[in-house]
Amino acid sequence: MAGTNSLENEIITRSGPAIILIGAQLGENIGKAVRAMYNFGLTDLRLVCPRDGWPNPDAVPAAAGADIVLEKARVYDSTAEAIADLSYVYATTARRRDMIKTVITPKKCAGLMRAYTGEGQKVGLLFGPEKAGLKNDDVALADAIVSVPLNPAFASINLAQAVILMSYEWFQTGTDQPDQYTPQLDTTPASSEDLQKLFDHMETELTEAGYFRHEQRRATMKRNLRNIFKRSELTHEEVSTLRGVIKALATGGGPGWIAEKAELEKKEGE
Repeated sequence: MAGTNSLENEIITRSGPAIILIGAQLGENIGKAVRAMYNFGLTDLRLVCPRDGWPNPDAVPAAAGADIVLEKARVYDSTAEAIADLSYVYATTARRRDMIKTVITPKKCAGLMRAYTGEGQKVGLLFGPEKAGLKNDDVALADAIVSVPLNPAFASINLAQAVILMSYEWFQTGTDQPDQYTPQLDTTPASSEDLQKLFDHMETELTEAGYFRHEQRRATMKRNLRNIFKRSELTHEEVSTLRGVIKALATGGGPGWIAEKAELEKKEGE
């Protein structure tokens, strides 16, 4: 469960869509769908006629710790009973149906559900068993069909994939996380003194190595190097790391190499 914060007990989504699994075949399949739900804060799991009954011990390890969803799961004898309290229901299916019903994308569906829940309405998503998918009678109960744009030559995803895809789209409509950002770590920006010591250290070793051999270009080369590191907005820790790198390069590989070099010089002098 990489990335899980066990101290965070707050349910992120208090009024998210119900996930309705119709005729789910294996407990493992249900468990994986449960894990997908809870990744995005969804906890309302409704099972319609699960093939192997419920509760199912095979679902527990597959849920990977999403026990709250398993404990809250409710079982129904029919789809109609499972959706009785919902105002809007969407059927997820990849197959074409012989009925006139609006087809929308997962993103569009998530936006609609978010708007409805904002008005106090309850919504749900229907998922059929992996082998055959939803029956037409179940699809007929939905307000619209949700179809995932997939490779037409291989439009096949399993139950957990379908659940996580829809859960993700739902979650995205309620988060204000930007598309790109830099994590704010607890680091101290390098001070001017830190940078000056880095510059002095670097320039001393480069001079020793003969890098500034062209007198007329020396000032420009130093200025360019300083600008590179100044633009990098280095932290105190990063400056320390760079100075360690410079030291290692200047000594030719560390203490072992220094001792070996000294021994060679001694032999050459004999």
